[in-house]
Parts: sequence; C-alpha cells; structure tokens
Amino acid sequence: MSNLNDIISTFSSEDQHRFTTYLYKKNKRSDAKNIQLFNYLLNDNLDSNEICLKLYGSLKKDAYHALRKRLYQSIIDFVANNSIQEENSIDMQIIKYILASRSFLYHKQYKVAYKVLDKAEVLASEHYLFPLLNEIYHTKIQYAYTNPSISINELISKFKANQKNHQLEDQLNMVYAKIKYTLNNISYKGDVVDFQTVLNQTLQEHNISINESMSFKSLYQLATIASISAFVTKDYLQIEPFLINTYNIIITHKNKEKQLFYNIEIIYQIANTLFRNKKFNESFHYLESMHKHMLLKQKKYYTTYKLKYNLLIALNHNYSNKQDIAIETLEPLITTKHPDTESLLDIYLSLIMFYFQKNDLKKTHTLFSKFYHTDHWYTEKAGKEWVIKKNLIEILLHIDLKNIDLVESRLLSFKRNYYDYLKSINQQRVITYLGFVESYYKTPEAVTSTKFKNAVSQSFDWVDIHKEDIFVISFYSWLKGKMNNKDLYTTTLDLIKQSQQELTNA
Repeated sequence: MSNLNDIISTFSSEDQHRFTTYLYKKNKRSDAKNIQLFNYLLNDNLDSNEICLKLYGSLKKDAYHALRKRLYQSIIDFVANNSIQEENSIDMQIIKYILASRSFLYHKQYKVAYKVLDKAEVLASEHYLFPLLNEIYHTKIQYAYTNPSISINELISKFKANQKNHQLEDQLNMVYAKIKYTLNNISYKGDVVDFQTVLNQTLQEHNISINESMSFKSLYQLATIASISAFVTKDYLQIEPFLINTYNIIITHKNKEKQLFYNIEIIYQIANTLFRNKKFNESFHYLESMHKHMLLKQKKYYTTYKLKYNLLIALNHNYSNKQDIAIETLEPLITTKHPDTESLLDIYLSLIMFYFQKNDLKKTHTLFSKFYHTDHWYTEKAGKEWVIKKNLIEILLHIDLKNIDLVESRLLSFKRNYYDYLKSINQQRVITYLGFVESYYKTPEAVTSTKFKNAVSQSFDWVDIHKEDIFVISFYSWLKGKMNNKDLYTTTLDLIKQSQQELTNA
C-alpha cells in the first residue's frame, strides 16, 4: 500500500504531532501498534519486512497488512475531520441559516425566517457560493407571497443572475478538466495536438468569456489554463499581464484566506512566468510572498510546495549569476523523499545543468549515473519534454568528456527515438541544433570558422532573444560558447543580459 507512505510524506511536523495524539486518544488497547507503525513509515528507512520484524518479532505478514489497513483508514478519517473543521466554517454557517429559516417558515414565523435568509445571502454572496445562493433564492421565491415588502421580480432577477454565475463556474470547470487532459496527453503520452486550437475551440464550445466576474476557484482555473497555454507555446510574455491582473483581483477577494491552496498556486504561476521572462527580481518578489503563504495555517501546504518553491528560487539565482547559491539550495533536496516525483526529477535535472554550466563535468556525470530508469518510465513521471532535455544534456556532456563511443550511441538513440516526434510537433530546430552539435563533435576545429558561424546563423528561424525560451537559450549557449571560445556559464549569462536589455527597450 505505497499510497500510505505517499500520504504520510505530505504531513507537516504539526500534522504528525496531531495525528499521533489522535491515534493515542482513539486507541482502546495499550498494546496497539499503529503509532509505532506510523513512526516507522515516517522515518522511511525500513522496508516492509524490517518493519514487520520490529513490530512482531517475526514475519507475521497477515497481521502487518491488517495493521496497515487500519492505519490507512485512521489517516483518511483524520484528514477528513480536519478538512471539515478547517475549511467549511462559512459554508456550514450558511447551511445552518438555511435550515433554520425553513424551520421558521414551516412554523409561519415569516419575518424571522427572512431575516435569517438575508444574513445567509450576504455571507454566500461575499464568498461566491453560488450553489448555496441558489438554495437561498429558491426558498425566498417559494415563500415570497408571505412577505409583501419583497419584489418578486427582483428576486427572480437575482436568481437568474446567480444561475448564470453558477453555470459559468461549472462550464469553466469542464474547460479546465479538458485542457488538463489534453496537456497530459501532450506531455506524458507524446500526442501531437495543436494546443492553441484546442484551447480556443474548448472555450467557444462552453461559451466562456474571460472578462466575466468569476469566483475565486474560477479565477484560479482561468489562470492555470493561461499558464498551460504558455507552457505549450513557450510564449510566457503574452500571459504575464493577464496573470498579474488576475492576481490583483484575487488579493481583494474575500474568500482568499479560505482558498489558501489556490492562492499559493497562482503566486507560484506568476513567479514562474516572471522567471521564464527573465525578470528574476520580480520573480523573487512573488516567491517571497509565496513563502509567507506557505507558512500560514500551521504550514498546511508547506510540504506540498517545498520542492517547487526551492527549485524556482535556485533557477532564479542561477541565472542571476549566483550559481553557488543555486547549487546549495538544491543539493539537500536530491535525497528528499516526496510524493511529487516530477518536481524531484526537475530538481535533479536542474542541478545537473548547474554543474554542467560550471564545467564540473565529473559531478555532472556522477549525478547522471543516478538515472537508471528507462526513458519510458521518465516520460510517464516527468513528460516527454523533460526526457528530451535530459538526453540532449547527456550528449553534450559526453562530447565534453570525450566519450566517443557513448556520443555515437546516444546520438543514434536520440535520432531513432525522437526525430519523428520532433518533426510532428514542428520542432525542426532541435534536429538542426543537434546536427551542428554532431558537426562539432566530428570536426571541433571547424566550429570557430566563419563558414560554421554563417551556417548556424542561416539555419534557424531566429526570434528576438527576449522572446526566446530561457532553456532554449541555455542549450544554444553551449554551441555559441564553442564558436567563440568562451565558457558555457559566461556565454549563458551574456545572452540572458542581452535578452533583458532587449526586453527593457521593447
């Protein structure tokens, strides 16, 4: 039951203490072993057989698996109870008002009933709780004949407006699900899809207008859809103003404290977008805000976002000429046990990139040796783009290490496995780039020649460098460094500075 270990790994220190207390109070027998099992799983340094021996003195597997099942159920109950206590106090208060008002209406206490319904309406409106507002307006309309001071036409107008908002939220939820599903097929299954067309068609199909007033959840979903679009198209400049404007609406939202998870996620999306646009100081500003939010509610979401936060901190430092700080930030995390496998792999690959840019080839190679799974496995965990980046870096590394046989085999493998896919998604420039890499590998003395430089210049469809993806710049920097006899990291930073200056003047 590996999901038991995954759930436990998300617990903060406060959660661990509270859950242990919960088990202690729940246990009716003094010899219950659930707390011991929880602590063993928490440390995560023993396998199932070792834990079983420690608990029972022998391999009583049936007893051990029964204990795990009981612990799993206790965790589900604990998490569910906490969610009810922490999250839905406003919802519960409104439901109580609705139930009380209906009781008053049944007993013909109409005046009191409508006062309670008015309170419920104010609360539900403030928190954009459209389903509850629907119940409130339904009740008010049903008994409108008992209250002559009420305008039934005004009530019906409110009811219809609320239905529209509720329907918009539902429609956007379906759009969000479809877009996430499409992205999953692109990233993890290698489907070839015109994402922008899919996005536009889906929005039109569900009659979504991005200018309408939305609930907190809808704003979050809309921001996420924009971020997904940028991830696929690599056009982060286009979505930056939209994300920041959306967040400015969110920070005035009365529901923002209740929706802490969404709040953190949107701040992260903005920080990531600013990083991709090479605006590192601004990205740091939002990361500082993100960290403050991660500490709220007894660090409820700290563990969830710990990896993403530190990775983005390190990336900003690396491209701000503070590579040692970037490495120090990520080094302690590569041995971390965490359910977010994708972020762990991103951290590993980023650290490899930092050491490679630093020209510490031995350390880079040591880290690469930890990748022992197949490309298929990594594609399922981190996506096809991640696997392509990993294989490209490995080819460059073996060229610099002068591992001739390995370069040949890796080049052949890459061509066989990814050339058709790259052509199908209109990424011919990756193939062109690798062609020049291969030329350098075969005739390194020619790379500084005018002929080679002209060939590179004429072979790509160049865009303004401030519009170019930061990771594409990083790969190109290796080739440019070879052409100009300059080290990789200096070349990378020079191109980043050029991009920033171009953006300032744009």
